[in-house]
Amino acid sequence: MDDLEKAILISFDESGTIDSLIKLQAAAFIQQVKDEPSISSICIEKFCVSNLVEVKFWCLQCLHEILRVRYSSMSPEEKDMIRKSVFSIACGEPVHANDANLARIFESPSFVKNKLAQVIVTLISYEYPEIWQSVFVDFLNKLGKGAAVIDMFCRVLNVMDDELISLDYPRSGEDVTVAGRIKDAMRVQCVPQMVRAWYDIVSMYKNSNPDLCSSVLESMRKYVSWMDIGLIANDAFTKLLFELMLAEGLPDQLRAAASGAVLAVVSKRMEFKSKLALLQSIQISSVFRLVTDDSGSELVSGVAALLTGYAVEVLECSKHLKPEDGREVSVELLNEVLPSVFTIIQNGEVDSTFSIVHFLSVYVGTMKNHSTLTDRQLLHLRQILEVIRVQIQFDPMYRNNLDILDKIGQQEADSMAEFRKDLFVLLRSVGRVAPDLTQVFIKNSLGNSVASSEDRNVEEVEASLSLFYELGESLNGDAMRTGSGLLGELIPMLLSTRFPCHSNRLVAHVYLDTITRYMKFVSENTQYIPVALHAFLDERGIHHPNVNVSRRASYLFMRVVKLLKAKLVPYIETILQSLQDTVAQFTRMGRVSNDVLVSEDGSHIFEAIGLLIGMEDVPREKQSDYLSSLLTPLCQQVEVAISNAKPQNPEESLLQIENMQQIVMAINALSKGFSQRLVTTTRPGIGLMFKKTLDILLQILVVFPKVEPLRSKVTSFIHRMVDTLGPSIFPYLPNALGQLLIESEPKELVGFLVLLNQLICKFGTEVRDILESVYPVIASRAFSILPANDIPSGPGCCGEDIREMQELQKTFFVFLNVIATHELSSVFLSPKSTPHLDLMMQLLLYNCCNHKDIIVRKACVQVFIRLIKDWCAGPYGKETLPGFQRFIIETFAVNCCLYSVLDKSFEFRDANTILLFGEIVTAQKVMYEKLGNDFLLHFVSKCFPSIHCPQDLAEQYCQKLQGNDVKALKSFYQSLVERLRPLQNGSLVSR
Repeated sequence: MDDLEKAILISFDESGTIDSLIKLQAAAFIQQVKDEPSISSICIEKFCVSNLVEVKFWCLQCLHEILRVRYSSMSPEEKDMIRKSVFSIACGEPVHANDANLARIFESPSFVKNKLAQVIVTLISYEYPEIWQSVFVDFLNKLGKGAAVIDMFCRVLNVMDDELISLDYPRSGEDVTVAGRIKDAMRVQCVPQMVRAWYDIVSMYKNSNPDLCSSVLESMRKYVSWMDIGLIANDAFTKLLFELMLAEGLPDQLRAAASGAVLAVVSKRMEFKSKLALLQSIQISSVFRLVTDDSGSELVSGVAALLTGYAVEVLECSKHLKPEDGREVSVELLNEVLPSVFTIIQNGEVDSTFSIVHFLSVYVGTMKNHSTLTDRQLLHLRQILEVIRVQIQFDPMYRNNLDILDKIGQQEADSMAEFRKDLFVLLRSVGRVAPDLTQVFIKNSLGNSVASSEDRNVEEVEASLSLFYELGESLNGDAMRTGSGLLGELIPMLLSTRFPCHSNRLVAHVYLDTITRYMKFVSENTQYIPVALHAFLDERGIHHPNVNVSRRASYLFMRVVKLLKAKLVPYIETILQSLQDTVAQFTRMGRVSNDVLVSEDGSHIFEAIGLLIGMEDVPREKQSDYLSSLLTPLCQQVEVAISNAKPQNPEESLLQIENMQQIVMAINALSKGFSQRLVTTTRPGIGLMFKKTLDILLQILVVFPKVEPLRSKVTSFIHRMVDTLGPSIFPYLPNALGQLLIESEPKELVGFLVLLNQLICKFGTEVRDILESVYPVIASRAFSILPANDIPSGPGCCGEDIREMQELQKTFFVFLNVIATHELSSVFLSPKSTPHLDLMMQLLLYNCCNHKDIIVRKACVQVFIRLIKDWCAGPYGKETLPGFQRFIIETFAVNCCLYSVLDKSFEFRDANTILLFGEIVTAQKVMYEKLGNDFLLHFVSKCFPSIHCPQDLAEQYCQKLQGNDVKALKSFYQSLVERLRPLQNGSLVSR
């Protein structure tokens, strides 16, 4: 073993026993050898004499690298030496006279042979046909030497397809050109001889060396797409391929390879009339039985792929051929192969079910324009529905996992949801083409699944219900309401059925979802309301033993109540009685099994009840009793929790807080069903109940001022009461706002501002006094938190803190905007607010010019527009705020209306930026209307010259501004900005 061999062995060693320094030295030595001018000869010679697999592989790898990198600079002699040497090696012939062990290439591992094939293909890519014209002919002449050379030839063809020809991989333009050159030359020179060689080899070796025949057919399959199809699709070769598929004594691998070759023939692109003739000539029916035999899976998969591909091609012919060109023939061929396709997908023998589902979708799509369907088509549609029903069923082995929805169950549910998507699209297509047939199938499916044995019941019922649920996607509102077709039977059947497996979570979920989907029918056919209610209220729904089902049922029941509403008035007593234990449990328990907190889903029950009892159709006394029976115990629990509050006992306090959160959520949800008109005008007694409730819940803010989840829930209830109680909430606001103002963290301040925005938008100037009292506090806190310019970010900044500060900044600007645009700008001028004016103006100015969020910038500009309207009485009027007009003319106008839009970051192609620009133009128009020539003279005479604006454009601007066409002003100003930008030379600085 010489030094090079040692170095190669060290470089390939992955045992971890060799010192890293020695590895580096070995790598350096190898690189030194690679840099030798005679490296090609070294590689050839070393390959011929070494018995080490690692060395042989390294030599070929090095040759491949040399050819890829240095081919163009090689001498003709070196290229010739490499060419002759590697070809001799591939054929097991000596490179030098004294080479005695060259045939050992055939004993080398596959990765060495494949690397040799890669070297040969690299040479072919450079040299065929101009330089190495005889490569394929020479190879064909050497095939008589036996199986080893045939195997090498197959490897060369496979690598050539992978690296140069196949369109399954992305190719550059240069690659496509090289592939075209090679294919064109091969078609002229050697393709017929290759096909003859393939035929002879398979005929000769099919019994003695089936593995070799499989390799040959696999190689041939890759080349069929671009050669003359007549060379393969003829009596001799096609007959041989079908004999191989049908020969039971041959290995499955060879039979499957034959099916792959036939599939390549079937899939070859050609004119549809010619394709039909080809498909007709292939006796495909002879292999139908193979997909039902107990043959090996490899054969079945191969034949399944063939039959599916054949069906796809026949279908394409039927779609594109005219009657006179043989459309009926294609339909007959399709009818012949379809039963086998159904067998294939039902047996799950094809790895890619998607391809068959896609084919079936296309097939169903061809029926859309048929006024009537033939018996054969209806039979096929029934088979498709059965395929869908079987395919969407869960595997029973996951039944328990799916029921408790553990990690495995969740993964299986997610996987099935993804798998079902295309199948459900297919179902809806069938439903549109043959609605009656589909509904009969679903009806029978439901009936059969109920009658099936208990061990299979769950998956069958779930699948049948899922079919019925998805069918609704293809039905319009009228069909739902009237119960067209069999829906009038199916929906009542669904409502009244009690499945033996209803305790299973999957079945219960889809059952409730399906009923909800078809509730429009119940709405029109009110005789079914009692049955539908029972489905939600008994153990199938809200009283289901699985907590996930009962929560889902609560949410769906709330949706049903919203839809049916007034039609449920006669059933309110029954509903409330059924929900009595659920309501009590919700407010009594802080936790459920496995320490899972009762989520907000539980409040859906209260929302549903509120929607029911909040209707004016409910008698006054009854309504009052219903509401009192719910609010009184809830409020009593809050009062008890408040009086027993023990901050010194964290665990007990936590449980109290969780209980109160649930109670507040319940009351909040309950109140959603009551309108402002009802509680303040028609039935003020109801309003009084909510006011008392508000009084009690506001005490939570006093006792638990720093518990954010509770504050959030109480704040949400105040929001609700603003809408429900209307102006009658005013007496409660000082106390509520005062308690909420205790906290000044950004997150809490945001919530407070959102509440104030709601009050302003609802009541307008009526909240002026409230605003004047709270604004100074808000401004003080906001300005102490928010920076004067950009919010800091990057290293050292906490992401959550930054996010909260950004949210506060955005909400604060919206708050200022809401104040200004609701005729409340005088709040900023109150004695306690004026100390904050300067900071407010500077913050607004900076952000209307620089904020990254264009929406925020627009809100800030709108504030200035409103303040100009409110505080600028006219060019000679007395100033509402001394110095404000000067600030607007000399600072706001210059920086916002001029400098900020001249900056290249102001992107006119962005839709939001165009809206901001419109506000900036509006601001100029308002400044001119309010400040007249004071504004115009400063803006045009002093500012325009500083940005190198030509005099004629300045004059045009004045004309547009003084006119009445704001749209024309905006268009001109945009063009002016775009013309002036190149003249600025980066000199603009905001003042």
